[in-house]
Amino acid sequence: MHSLDSNHIIVGMSGGVDSSVAALLLKRQGHRVSGLFMKNWDEDDGEPYCTAKQDLEDATKVCERIGIELHTANFAAEYWDDVFSAFLREYEAGRTPNPDVLCNREIKFKQFARYAEALGADQTATGHYARIAMRGGRLRLLKGADAGKDQSYFLQALNIDQLSTAIFPLGDMKKTEVRRIARKQGFHNHGKKDSTGICFIGERRFRDFLHRYLPHNPGPMVDEAGVTLGEHIGLPYYTRGQRQGLAVGGVAGRREAPWYVLDKDMTANRLIVTQDPAALCNDRLIASRLNWLGEPPPLPLRCTAKVRHRQPDQAAWVSCDKPGSVTVRFDTPQRAITPGQYVCFYDADICLGGGVIESFSNVEANIPVHD
Repeated sequence: MHSLDSNHIIVGMSGGVDSSVAALLLKRQGHRVSGLFMKNWDEDDGEPYCTAKQDLEDATKVCERIGIELHTANFAAEYWDDVFSAFLREYEAGRTPNPDVLCNREIKFKQFARYAEALGADQTATGHYARIAMRGGRLRLLKGADAGKDQSYFLQALNIDQLSTAIFPLGDMKKTEVRRIARKQGFHNHGKKDSTGICFIGERRFRDFLHRYLPHNPGPMVDEAGVTLGEHIGLPYYTRGQRQGLAVGGVAGRREAPWYVLDKDMTANRLIVTQDPAALCNDRLIASRLNWLGEPPPLPLRCTAKVRHRQPDQAAWVSCDKPGSVTVRFDTPQRAITPGQYVCFYDADICLGGGVIESFSNVEANIPVHD
């Protein structure tokens, strides 16, 4: 991005404490700072689940206090086409998608960046807890310094061009320090609860929301041996490892223990459940739709990986058994590896990229493991 004012930075203002402090820090550093509030969902059912209106009010108050201009943009159409439609397709296929990863790639670092450029910005900034730095002569995405808030997992699908014009002012900070700064600055939102989930779902039950968009196709709920235990309401409404909402009561001849979703048989429309937590653990997955942040590394690759945001890094080997996908073999079995979710690869604090999980299995005894 280029303009006559090379210090113009536009910050994605969400109304939360993180983006508020990000904007404040950049202003203190002497940059010309503006805010941009994105509306990504048009709530048309008259129900107050989406907090966009309140979030805009919060962003407006913060920008007024800092003394910066706030722009607004509606990306609802782009969100529907590029994120939500894919979200529904994945659920219809019996998978469990992660729309936050797609939203970052398609909306926050694509549509937002284009809009900011049209407003004359040279760079964009967000309140993500991640870092961008040169390592070995290459631009790298690094984990945030606050291990409990690190959001590099959600940024794995970006590309280097998107990172080259992005700024993460909170990357070296702890969340506690961010809240302290907001409180000292007199931001009314200094204690605002962190947003969880997706705006268009809000506080409503996730299953109720999906009912509006996905068909109901009940079928048998069975154990590993194929014995019918009950009926499911539709395979898209369940995810691997799920315990709640199965409605499996006392089963004659079975021990009193929780039931978990083990797998989905899409062909026979069967939901397979288990009382054995160990059955949910697998040490191999196949991932496709790979995105490497920079040049693809030589394979096989020894690294760490995680299959969900808050999971600790797990030692693994990544190899290419066929074009377009990789096989990830973990040193120790991982719980509830879920198709549709993302696996993210790391070299220490460097995020290497990731891919979408297609399947899970266990390493057979006769398959050699790289040393």
